[in-house]
Amino acid sequence: MCCLLACSKPKPAEISGTEVDKVLGEMTELMIHDVSNPPLAMRFYSYACLGAYATYVAQDPKLPAIHQQLNDFPSLPSLDFTGADPALASLFTMMDISSRMQPSGGMMKAWKQKYVDSLRNQGFDSEVIEKSQVIASQISPIILGYAKADRYNKISNFPRYTPSKVEGKWYPTPPGYFAAVEPYFSSIRPYTLQDSLLTSLQIQAPIPFSKTKNSTFYQASDEVYQAGKKEDERKIAAFWDCNPFALSDNGHLLIGVKKISPGAHWMGISGIVCAQKKLSFGPSLLVRTVLSIGLLDAFWICWREKYHSNRIRPETAIRKLIDPTWKPFLQTPPFPEYPSGHSTVSSTAATLLTKLLGDNIAYTDTVEMRYGIPSRSFSSFHHAAEEASISRFYGGIHFKDGITSGQEQGKKLGKYLLNKFNL
Repeated sequence: MCCLLACSKPKPAEISGTEVDKVLGEMTELMIHDVSNPPLAMRFYSYACLGAYATYVAQDPKLPAIHQQLNDFPSLPSLDFTGADPALASLFTMMDISSRMQPSGGMMKAWKQKYVDSLRNQGFDSEVIEKSQVIASQISPIILGYAKADRYNKISNFPRYTPSKVEGKWYPTPPGYFAAVEPYFSSIRPYTLQDSLLTSLQIQAPIPFSKTKNSTFYQASDEVYQAGKKEDERKIAAFWDCNPFALSDNGHLLIGVKKISPGAHWMGISGIVCAQKKLSFGPSLLVRTVLSIGLLDAFWICWREKYHSNRIRPETAIRKLIDPTWKPFLQTPPFPEYPSGHSTVSSTAATLLTKLLGDNIAYTDTVEMRYGIPSRSFSSFHHAAEEASISRFYGGIHFKDGITSGQEQGKKLGKYLLNKFNL
């Protein structure tokens, strides 16, 4: 009897919702390695989460079939989960999609093998692992095909984007003078948005450019010029910087500094609160899937307006109108100003997460501590979104109306998505 007990394999623990964070964390590392721009990073997250969720929900009818509400979503085969672990199959689907979509996907394949080895060490039966991988192999090609059909791969066929030299329009800024990021992103298929609905999500036009000192635009520029000088304002700006590739001017040497994207930051926040609430695997995966789909559409609608209004950045305007030597506290991102992407994305995220996880949920944001950024505590998701939005003003990279319009659009989109998914 004692021998039998000693020789038997330990029963593996149930796969928890925090396992999702392990895969998403590795995806984030690949994005930092590859310098994935913010909209593209969200595209990677969303398809990986969507594949995982479509796998898991096939055996859990209690969860909403949100994937069936997406534009042009394909039919899925019936799945036989006999002898498999649904959560494990979902994680494998996520890994497989990441390994095929991300430029450094080979690193995900190597990481997956280490993960499988760790499962065996925990006592997972090899047959369970194998059958779970078989299920993943049935879903991941379909989701990859769905991703390919979104037309992102057609963007390279568009003519190279040429910035306008018209006064008041966006133009690349120092020190890198980087080319425009994703000028054709709104040409891809969004997840939920349709032409008939875009009018209801529209925002007003930005304040028109003017050199006149008593004009609204000049005053808006001077407002940015005067802001961001207090220590607490600069701390807020630095915390929410989320610039995937900034250049640090070190004398005669420019050094690239890689950071996570705004979407990655909010994916990390969702993980912190899902773990805090001890959500099981299915509900935790639902949160990440709704969030990632919502943020992809937030980038889509925001980028659509950015390259439509094509407004000048504060850095260019202030140097032209007020002070030719002025530099913003944060490095200006390489795309038009209006509206603020972080405001749009953060307001969408806060609206979704408040509904999914609760209002006035206090948490401490430790997402970027591993990258040397101290933690900050918030009383709610909306509190964090408000701070993320105003951080762009403190950092000198957005005008106030770009921030408020982004917030308005993000909240509208969040409410639309909640209604769309009946959440």
